[in-house]
Amino acid sequence: MRRTFLSVCFALVATAAFAEGPVVNSLAFHNVHIRVPDPPKAAEWYVKYAGATAGRAPQLIFFGKTLIEFVKDEAAQPSVGSVIDHIGLSYADLDAKMKDFAAGGAKVLNPARDIPGLFKVAFVEDLWGTKIEVVQDSEQLGFHHVHLRVSDPAATLGWYQSMLGGQRGQLKGKIDGLNYGGVWLLAASSGAEKPAPSAGHAIWNIAWLVPNVDDAVAALKSRGVKTTVEPRSINTVRYAFVEDPNGIAIEFIHNNPQP
Repeated sequence: MRRTFLSVCFALVATAAFAEGPVVNSLAFHNVHIRVPDPPKAAEWYVKYAGATAGRAPQLIFFGKTLIEFVKDEAAQPSVGSVIDHIGLSYADLDAKMKDFAAGGAKVLNPARDIPGLFKVAFVEDLWGTKIEVVQDSEQLGFHHVHLRVSDPAATLGWYQSMLGGQRGQLKGKIDGLNYGGVWLLAASSGAEKPAPSAGHAIWNIAWLVPNVDDAVAALKSRGVKTTVEPRSINTVRYAFVEDPNGIAIEFIHNNPQP
C-alpha cells in the first residue's frame, strides 16, 4: 500500500513538472557529505588510497569537480541499509586500485569481475562504513555515480528529473539513470525492505549547485517538498537542505558574490 501511495505521489508531481520543465534548473552535481569520527583522517585516507585530491580545508577532498566533505559524527551508521546505498568511483586500472584499497584496510565486499557490455566492477567498504562501487569506466573517470535504494526506482528518477532536471538515459545502454554533467544518479529497487532515511548514515546527503539557493527552496516548497534546513550562509557559501519523498537529504548550494 505504501509503495502504491508513493508511486502515485511521485507520478502526480512529475507529470505536472514535466509539462513546464524542471522546477529547479540545477547547474551541476556538487557534493556528498560523509559522516566519520575523524574528518581529516578520512580525507587523508581517500587521498592516499582512493586517489582523491586534497581540498583547501582538511575535511575536504575532490574527485575532479565533485566534492566530498567529511563531517564529524561518532555515531553514523553504515551506508548500507540507507536510501543512499553507495557512491561509485571510476579508475583506469581497477585491479591496481583494488590493491591500493586493500593496502588501506578497506573491506572487500565483492572482488573485481567483468560485466559483459558494462565494465569491470568491484565493491569495497571504507574504514567508516561507506560502501563504494569501484568501476573501470574509461568514459568517466573519478566520481562516477550515486546509487539509491528505493521502493520505486522509475518514479524516483522521474521525480528528480522533474524537480532538478538532468539528462535521462542509460549507463552503457543498460542501467536507467540521470546524468548531471558526467555524474550518474542511479536507483535500484529495495524490494520488500524499507531503507532508512539518509540522515544518520555514512552518506548523509547528495547536493547540487544551483543559481540561487533561496529561489530553489521557494520553488520546491511550492510543490510540497519538505525543507529541513532553511537557506543560510557560511562565509561566501549559501546553502539549504530539503528532503525527497524517500527520505534522502538534498543540499542546494551557491557561492555568494565577494563584497
